[in-house]
Amino acid sequence: MSDATDTTDPSATAPAGPLAPEEFDALDEILDELRTRDDEIPQWEFCDGFMAAVICCRRPIPQAEYLEVLLGEGAAPPAPGAPLAEAGGGVFSGPIQQRRFLELWQRRWDDIVASLDTEVESLDDERSFQPEIMDVRGAIAALPPEERPEIAEEDIPSIAQVWALGFMYAVENWEDDWAPPRDKEAAEWLDGALQTIVGLTEPDSGTPEIPMFAEDGPPTISEQRLNDYGEAIWAVYDIRRIWKSIGPAVTPLRKEAEPGRNDPCPCGSGKKYKKCHGA
Repeated sequence: MSDATDTTDPSATAPAGPLAPEEFDALDEILDELRTRDDEIPQWEFCDGFMAAVICCRRPIPQAEYLEVLLGEGAAPPAPGAPLAEAGGGVFSGPIQQRRFLELWQRRWDDIVASLDTEVESLDDERSFQPEIMDVRGAIAALPPEERPEIAEEDIPSIAQVWALGFMYAVENWEDDWAPPRDKEAAEWLDGALQTIVGLTEPDSGTPEIPMFAEDGPPTISEQRLNDYGEAIWAVYDIRRIWKSIGPAVTPLRKEAEPGRNDPCPCGSGKKYKKCHGA
């Protein structure tokens, strides 16, 4: 159903702070609805990985720039000062749905930033960064046999695989901004962190030993995968710190060549430069 008749502004009453489970469900529902019109709209787990990479990028990437890469033309909010109601909504069904998505997106963004900028010693710390991932294999295994979809095991993503693919999608789209820094040690550190995340883009090839979907469920993840996932979270912390310590790339200013002493003065006075601004 179109939101054209919905006059409720969800951002007016939405609480601040980290998203609640039902709000992540709301994001999923919006993306599901967008996918009815564009089957290339990604899952939320992919979006969460993409968001983490954009946050960690060396250059602050404007929202209008990255949202169009992620969701397509028209996904970005209107220009500053323009009422959202006047925006076409692009990929969204209308301005209400767009406003709701952007409000939830921004809160998740702020939560990730706060987590990555907080010093923690353990991922068990409730303040630590925790990607939004789903154990699809566990969810399918928990279904009654007659309700399980007929999907080949190799086609079911491993835990954190979709998240890592979203992260690397952002890295690949802004390749210049992720170019290694000149400092050799920092460049090696960055490469190692990225390779840790790249490792998660591959399926879990280990023997399932740990149930992740439910404590009493069947094992769906190997111990090595769980360790790799933890290392990938620390890698995101490392990347954030590397680029924050180095800062955005600075484009050197080129000083324009001054005219010769006997050349006409560029101010347009008609005098020679030495008799005018070059005096």
